[in-house]
Amino acid sequence: MFIGKKEKKVEFIELVYDLVFVFIIGRNNSLLHVVKDGVVDWRMFISYVLVTLAIIQIWNFSNFYINRYGNNRVRDYIFLFINMYLLYFMADGTKANWHSDFNQYQVAWGLILLNIAIQYIIEYRHHLDAPWELTQIKRTIAILSIEAIMIFAFIPVYHATGFLGAPIAIAFGIIATLISSNINNLVVVDFAHLTERAMLYVVLTFGEMIIAIAGYFTGKINATTIYFSIMGFLVVVGMFLSYGKVYNEIIDKRISTNGTGYMMIHVILIFALNNISVALEFMREPEVNLLFKTLFLTGSIILYYLFLFLTERYAKERLKPTKSFLAIITLMSVGFIVLMVVFMNMMYVNIAITVAYVFGIYLFLRRFAKCIND
Repeated sequence: MFIGKKEKKVEFIELVYDLVFVFIIGRNNSLLHVVKDGVVDWRMFISYVLVTLAIIQIWNFSNFYINRYGNNRVRDYIFLFINMYLLYFMADGTKANWHSDFNQYQVAWGLILLNIAIQYIIEYRHHLDAPWELTQIKRTIAILSIEAIMIFAFIPVYHATGFLGAPIAIAFGIIATLISSNINNLVVVDFAHLTERAMLYVVLTFGEMIIAIAGYFTGKINATTIYFSIMGFLVVVGMFLSYGKVYNEIIDKRISTNGTGYMMIHVILIFALNNISVALEFMREPEVNLLFKTLFLTGSIILYYLFLFLTERYAKERLKPTKSFLAIITLMSVGFIVLMVVFMNMMYVNIAITVAYVFGIYLFLRRFAKCIND
């Protein structure tokens, strides 16, 4: 925590900012509904991965600025509203025929990164007596500016050659941020605020998942509809409860950290949740290949739990996972994968296995935390 500073609270403007990202989550997920021969078109899947990572990266960069230097000022509001406005252009360019809106998407993306960089440039003069903080600010400005320049530079390259440079720009931002973590270690964040911001985005992503399973409640009311609607709802509830258990009881929000690792973990965790939302919709669509949608759902759920448990690097000392804890979780996950493949032709059983797995994880987490606390 910041010594001598009052704990930062999540501001109203941050919640409004996140609502735009919720809207974009839905637009991103729509790319996965382009199905050919029973599977998601591989080009649309790559586009989906790229736009999802680009959006979460923007959210990540914004959060770190707000956490370190945001002060609920008029200036902070103006910059956030500018980003919100530009994000709508990115959302509008997120579609199957994205080629027609390529310039619009790239320009909006680059301007958002420059907008965040300008905030750091303005902040620079206020920290001239803190050399490590100045170094961290300069590195962040460089990362944001270089990534933005790469995004702009790849526009003419794409039109001339058809080469899409977005993966390079995104990879640069992620790698450069991780490399800079040695300097970031000297500039501590308000970890309680950062974990709350990550939690709220996860909650909003779960909200999108709840919307995604609405299809389970449609159609003629009969035993089948009731069974699958209950099971689909329980899948979401079970995963949500596990995240809540980890966030509320296991994560140590008072530790001194730069927060980079925690937020990077959440980038993939949120990505996995987006995949699960689409996978749950796929399970009701007969035109999607059975093996593909089973593996997609299973893999996305495993990815979610893998990164959920990686957050326990930031657990309270007494609640850090033991070898036996990890061994049991691993065995449960392997069993889940095997059973999902074996029973993929029996959807009644398949969805029951998913419910049993997610609640098995939650109950094991609950028992683990209770035993330690007792």
